[in-house]
Amino acid sequence: MLLLAAALGSSCAPRPRVLRVGAEQVLSLTRGQGARATLVNVWATWCAPCREEFPSLLRAVAARRSRGLHLVLVSADFEDQLPAVRKFLRAQGVSGTTYIETGDPMAFINAMNPAWSGALPATLVYDAEGRRVAFWEGAADSTRFSEAADRALSPPATNQETMP
Repeated sequence: MLLLAAALGSSCAPRPRVLRVGAEQVLSLTRGQGARATLVNVWATWCAPCREEFPSLLRAVAARRSRGLHLVLVSADFEDQLPAVRKFLRAQGVSGTTYIETGDPMAFINAMNPAWSGALPATLVYDAEGRRVAFWEGAADSTRFSEAADRALSPPATNQETMP
C-alpha cells in the first residue's frame, strides 16, 4: 500500500489523518489546488536513500513555499507500517493528511509516469496546470530539488520536462 502525506508542519506535528486514495486523486493534487507548483516525492521508511534525502527535500520546499510550492509526500510502506510512517514524518517535522493508496502498485506507478520503473525514491514536479516538468528516480540533494522546483515555479515557456 502507498501512503501519502501532504503538508509540512512543526516537529511537534499531530498524528496524520489517514484517507484512502488512488493515483488519480494524487494527480488531482497537482492541479487546481492554488499552488503555483507541486513536488511529489515517493518514499518509504525502509528505503535508506529516501530517508537520507528527506531533510534536503524539506529544506528546498520550505524555501519556496511562500512562492507557491506545494509538497505531496507518498509513502510506499504497507498499511501495517503506518505507525513507523507517522513516527518518521513527525520526527522530520511533517504533518498533514496521510492517504493510503489502495490500488495496484503497478497501476499507481504507471499512472504517475509510465517511464517510472518503481524504484524509490521517485520525484515528480508539476506546474500550476498539473503538467509534469521534472521526474527522476533515486536520491537527490537540495540543489536538484531546488532547480526542479524553480523551473516549475517559472513562467510556462521554461517548464519543459527533464529526465535524468
